[in-house]
Amino acid sequence: MGEELLKIDDLSVYYISRESTSKAVNHVSLTINKGETLGLVGETGAGKTTIALSILRLLDSPPGKLVGGTIEYKGMDIYRLKKREMRQIRGFEISMIFQDPMTALNPVDTVGEQITEVIRLHRQCSRMEARKLAGDMMETVGIPRERYDEYPHQFSGGMIQRIVIAIALACSPELLLADEPTTALDVTIQAQVLDMMNDLKKKFGTSVLMITHDLGIIAEMCDRVAVIYAGEVVELGDLEAIFHHTAHPYTKGLFDSLPNAAGDSKRLQPIKGLMPDPANLPEGCKFCERCPYATQECESALPELREISPGHLVRCHHHSCFRKGEADHV
Repeated sequence: MGEELLKIDDLSVYYISRESTSKAVNHVSLTINKGETLGLVGETGAGKTTIALSILRLLDSPPGKLVGGTIEYKGMDIYRLKKREMRQIRGFEISMIFQDPMTALNPVDTVGEQITEVIRLHRQCSRMEARKLAGDMMETVGIPRERYDEYPHQFSGGMIQRIVIAIALACSPELLLADEPTTALDVTIQAQVLDMMNDLKKKFGTSVLMITHDLGIIAEMCDRVAVIYAGEVVELGDLEAIFHHTAHPYTKGLFDSLPNAAGDSKRLQPIKGLMPDPANLPEGCKFCERCPYATQECESALPELREISPGHLVRCHHHSCFRKGEADHV
């Protein structure tokens, strides 16, 4: 798990219009190793989906534009590849589970045809062979192959999500980008889908970028975690560091917002205020206006992402104030 598969270095992505420029992603650097699951956690609008779309070169341009940084897959600069070379990678070596399963499928094609299409696009095989492989993939995600010729409207939300996962994994990709894959599902189905994804990850040896706002999913699925706020990585580390040695006030606020059966607090402590407008970001710390510990230095100076222990990075001027001892957030 030490071999590097994907490297994002100093990535910045803006959405540019006549009226304004929204700085969606700002100087983000991440790596994903083979066989590893990296979690991206943060509230809506933090830039998580933009990072995933940038990896696959699926940004709508205009208005989206990569203004700085590089994305390397197996040492290849994604943005230096020709369109034909990128199409060979997209869906074959790197796949994505999109955010809303209910709108991810074509309503006029059968689910089997939609899985078969991906297989025939990337593999040299006949239609009958592709149909058999698609049926095998349906069985793998827990749907009988007899339902190959049925349409998306004939499936429940949980089954549609399984079909979407089957499409993403049909060609056994080395990297899977999962954009909030359980958001539209109820709790019971969420657990089933996560268990299935864990099993498939082990079976195919797939690396995963798990995008979510659910810290429970992070605890269950991920090896390392990157906390994203206003387009920046504010804390990065393994589960032990993030859950038991929280060092950024935003991460601490996320945990304090969760109900804890073992705690004695009668009320939750939500993070006050809203994330800053990406078209008008503050000069200093992006979390400054919502942080109860902010100082004048936080308002004027942008903190650097510093390594405070091996593999644990934090973007905060006063991180030592928030370092906690052993604590149970799960």
